[in-house]
Formats: sequence, structure tokens, C-alpha cells
Amino acid sequence: MPNAGLISVRTQDDRLTVAGRGAWTFDHADDLESAVDQTVHDYRSPKGAVEIDLAGVERMDTFGALLLERLKRTWTKSGVEPRVVGLSPRYAVLMEEIERTGHEPPPPVRRHEAVLERLGREMVHVGQDALALLNFVGATVAAFGRVLLRPHTFRFTSMVNQLDRVGFRAVPIILLITFLIGCILAQQGIFNFRRFGADIYVVDMVGVLVLRELGVLIVAIMIAGRSGSAYTAELGSMRMREEIDALRVMGFDPIEVLVVPRLMALIIALPLLTFIGSMAAIFGAGLVSWGYGGITPEVFLDRLKQAITLDQFKVGMYKAPFMAATIGIVACMEGMRVGGSAESLGEHTTASVVKAIFLVIVMDGVFAMFFAAIDM
Repeated sequence: MPNAGLISVRTQDDRLTVAGRGAWTFDHADDLESAVDQTVHDYRSPKGAVEIDLAGVERMDTFGALLLERLKRTWTKSGVEPRVVGLSPRYAVLMEEIERTGHEPPPPVRRHEAVLERLGREMVHVGQDALALLNFVGATVAAFGRVLLRPHTFRFTSMVNQLDRVGFRAVPIILLITFLIGCILAQQGIFNFRRFGADIYVVDMVGVLVLRELGVLIVAIMIAGRSGSAYTAELGSMRMREEIDALRVMGFDPIEVLVVPRLMALIIALPLLTFIGSMAAIFGAGLVSWGYGGITPEVFLDRLKQAITLDQFKVGMYKAPFMAATIGIVACMEGMRVGGSAESLGEHTTASVVKAIFLVIVMDGVFAMFFAAIDM
């Protein structure tokens, strides 16, 4: 029989009555838990109605309420819904809270199901991002169209300011990085070509790689990290301070005012930076070839003229405006999506850089296939 001091059980016809007494508190934890477990064990599957009478309970705390909920849940699982009577009104709120939070946790999700669910969610997010990007591209093209129809509305001063920030101020870091890339390419090329006695072919490799692929790619990645993140942070901060909403209230289109000048500055600056970076990389390769490989500047330049054509230079320059537009659109879109917290600003700034670099690399691959198809 259960502990008679805390729980008593009686049966009458098809009715099972469980009566509680005394203090259902943590001070009597061992006796109370033992009594509840014994009651559950003895009457696991009652045939008729079940009534829990708590009129004799003098005090109850969270521990007692949890044990009462365990008792009810056991019989509920067996198909019998117990009825609680005699509960003091002062404990009603406690029981309601326990019933609300006391349900068993859902069964653990199997590992393969969790992976599939996460994959599905990520695919949905990718689709939503692609749709948002497409929508933003359309809004940006429409804003460019309005500016072309009304040239006097174009904010030339803003564009020049952005051109100074993303273009001229970026020249030192672009020169340094591309110079080092050219040096590394030449050193590694000479080190490996020397095994075959083909040191001179390092000039061909550097010329084609830098002018056609690496020059524009390295510069675009640098600009995505440097200027793209700055665009996102600026627009995100303006959105947090509700300055973008203020522009709309005043009748201005935020895309026309904020995005178009920034996008134009990037489209102008990136090809120029690509040219500067490519020349710096070739200069660095020439210095390393001279000092490490014994290829004099005259021989280097003569071989470079034979190895590259104007088409190699054009391919790199053709890519630059498209990559600039991609970086600018992604950066501005993420800035416009910032919420009202610093955490949101950080997340969207990170997402801006990652997405821009990813799209730049994908675009470079698409251009590579396109120019190969047209034999250029």
C-alpha cells in the first residue's frame, strides 16, 4: 500500500479514488515520491474512472506539483483521464504552470532526419535569398532608368565621394597585395619550371594568369571585403537609425539616393584598380624573375609581348564591371535588410562579404567558359 500518511487509495465499484494528505513539499521528498511510485505501480491500468482528491493537502510546492502531474500523466497514457478535486485555489496557478511546461519532450529526431531537415531549410533560405537578390536587381535597374531619364537627379557629388573612398584610397592595399601575388607566382613558377629547364615559361604563365584571371579576381575579392562590407555597414546603420525610412517619408527613393551612386563608383573604380593591380603583379613577377631566376627585364618584357595578346587584357577588363555590379548590389541589399540590433548588422555584414566573394568566383567561372566558347 502507498504511504498512508501522504496518499491513501480506495476503490468503489469502478471508481478509483486517490486521496492526498499532509504536506506535498520537498521536505517530504523521499516519502512522497515513494508513495506516488507505489500508487502508479499498484494501479497502472485502472478499469474505471479515477479521481484525485487533494482536499487533505495542507501545503504544496513545485516538487509536489510535479509528482501530481506525473501521476496524472501516467493514467492519461493508459487511456483514463483523472479528475482532480479539492485543490486549494492558491495552488491552482502552480498546477496550471506545471501542466503547461510539464509535458514530455518530443522524441529525439534521428540523425539522418535532422540532416535532411537542415538541408531543406537551407535550400529554402537559398531560394529566398535568390528571390530577394532578383527583386533588388530589378529595383536597382529601375532606379538607373529613372536617373537616365532625369540626369539632373543623379547625385554626382555623392558618386565622387564614394569613388574616392572605394577607388583612390584602395590603391595602396591593392598595389601591395597584387605585387606580392605576382612575386609568389613568379617564384613558384621558376622553382618548378627549373626542373625542366623551362624557366622562361614563367613569363607566359604570369602574363596569362594575371591579365586574364588572377588580377581581376584578387582585386574583386579585396574590394568585396573592403568596400562591400563598408557599404553594408553604412546602409545597415542608416536603417537602424531609421534614416532610410525618413528618406521614404520625404518622397525620395532610397535606392536612387543611396545605392545608385555607390554602384556607379564601384563600376568605375574596379576596372581601374584591376589595371593597376595587374601591372603591379607583373612588375613584382619581373623583379622576382630577375633576382631569383636570372631573367633580365629586357628578356622578360620581350617574352611577355610574345606570350600575351590584347585579348588577354580585354578578358580581364570585361569581367571587372560585372563583378563590381555584383559586389555593389549584394552589399547594398544586405545593408537594406539589417534589423534593429547590432547582432543583425554583424550578421548581414558577414553575409555580404561571403555572398559577394562566392558570386564573384562563380561569375569568373562562367566568364571563363563563355570566353573559351567564343575562342577568346
